[in-house]
Amino acid sequence: MNAKKLAGLVGIALVLFFVIAQPDHAAGLVGNIVDFLRSSAESVITFVSGVFHG
Repeated sequence: MNAKKLAGLVGIALVLFFVIAQPDHAAGLVGNIVDFLRSSAESVITFVSGVFHG
């Protein structure tokens, strides 16, 4: 088994453990990530819109 595949399996195992051990905290973390991505996308859209409608 190569190191990249092993690292991926370990990462998946850690995520599953985190979700099982602390589901409320994991849900909050995912919500924060989604909010960050949405805010970032809106900022990029605002910037691009400003450049082309400037």
